[in-house]
Amino acid sequence: MPSIAVSARRGAPEETDADTRVVALFEGEEPSDPAVRALVDAGEAKPAHRKVAVGHEDSGEDRRRVLVAGLGKREELDHEKARVAAASVASRARDLGTRSLSWAAPEGDGVPEALVEGTLLALYSFRRFKSSSPSEDGDDAESTLTSLEIASSQDVGEAVERARVSAEAQNAARDLQNLPSNVATPAFLAERATEVAAQSDSLTVEILGRGEIESMGMEAFAAVARGSDAEPKLIVLRYEGGGSGPLLGFVGKAVTFDTGGISIKPSAKMQEMKFDMSGGAAVIESLGAIARLGLPARIVAVVPATENMPSGHAMKPGDIVTAKNGKTIEINNTDAEGRLVLADALAYCVEQGAERVIDLATLTGAIIIALGSTYAGLFSNDDAWYGEVEAACLATGELGWRLPLHPEYLELTKGQYADLTNASDQRKASSIYAAEFLRQFVDDKPWVHVDIAGTAWGLGRTYVGSGASGYGVRMLVELARRAGG
Repeated sequence: MPSIAVSARRGAPEETDADTRVVALFEGEEPSDPAVRALVDAGEAKPAHRKVAVGHEDSGEDRRRVLVAGLGKREELDHEKARVAAASVASRARDLGTRSLSWAAPEGDGVPEALVEGTLLALYSFRRFKSSSPSEDGDDAESTLTSLEIASSQDVGEAVERARVSAEAQNAARDLQNLPSNVATPAFLAERATEVAAQSDSLTVEILGRGEIESMGMEAFAAVARGSDAEPKLIVLRYEGGGSGPLLGFVGKAVTFDTGGISIKPSAKMQEMKFDMSGGAAVIESLGAIARLGLPARIVAVVPATENMPSGHAMKPGDIVTAKNGKTIEINNTDAEGRLVLADALAYCVEQGAERVIDLATLTGAIIIALGSTYAGLFSNDDAWYGEVEAACLATGELGWRLPLHPEYLELTKGQYADLTNASDQRKASSIYAAEFLRQFVDDKPWVHVDIAGTAWGLGRTYVGSGASGYGVRMLVELARRAGG
């Protein structure tokens, strides 16, 4: 999508040079703006949330367009409602061919940056493989917007810039998600991580291949990768931004295509398994945003990238492997491969000195049954670290809901012939089971597992639609800002 210049301005909203300005309308409040009052009197502008009316200023040689955005009750306005309203406005502005948009930002914590996020995320489109124009294939018109201004009585420049960088990074993650798996291979993700690292002196990257993965004792990761001709990559990004906080560990699952292996998946919707690298995409692009913002944090990010394919070399049900931390694993279901690649990645991340760990993974279909697409599933062994992650989720609207861990669930993960089994015959509490399995590889470091199988795509919110969502990018950026020191 074309780049949109984003800026903040203090002063009267009506003094903007933009061709279209946006004014909020709240329930029970009489508008002072003449253009808005005229639309209200005519019954065209309504204060209900997500309603958008179009009018023009009364005077001037080139009459500026005015969009009136309903925001409901002023006391109920929060950043999520602002994000949704901005997306509705952006959609209407796109239909009108708006080139420059100026929002008169209402007061509210997090509202100015939410307006930026809602606009940039809503205008995202992925047309790399389309040969036709939007009008020819029936899609919505492409946006002509080239600039977005946030007008406020406060100095919101820093917040607006942080929102711009984070939203653009989220859209970059959506690009990675949307690419087909014949393009977005493990090697492709490694190249993207290298590009991201090259853009900042505070980022370094290390790419390890099949031989190095095997020589380091990552038998669980290597077992998943064996079935594919595509070379697996262990992508390691390190960010040195200073600060006094702990070394953070970000881990993202990046199975670039998941057939299920020998335990092959049903064919229906298998094409969606290109999204099984969504956690890795979020981690890579969040590191780029964190570096661009210069946040005072230290991070080691680990992204295990591979395909899960059936072949004469593929792992088989009943195989036993030894993970990097020495634990042995019975592979009783080759479609429970995500926890295998994450096991070695988490152990490696801890070995690199990470003191607080978070992993993002499209791990279990069961989490969709439990939470739908509204919340990601959160699991943690440490209340204080969980609190940091939850705060970042709430601040960004990338919501998570905590599910329990318990010794009785841990019992289910014990193997008959090895320390652990990657899938239990009892099929109980499947998402919790997977989290308990992962917990065995973090060496009791404070850790949060984020199961994004229900939120990585198909989220359905106004500003990301039903496709790839880039879930987790803004949350990780916010987490680094809060916890990095």
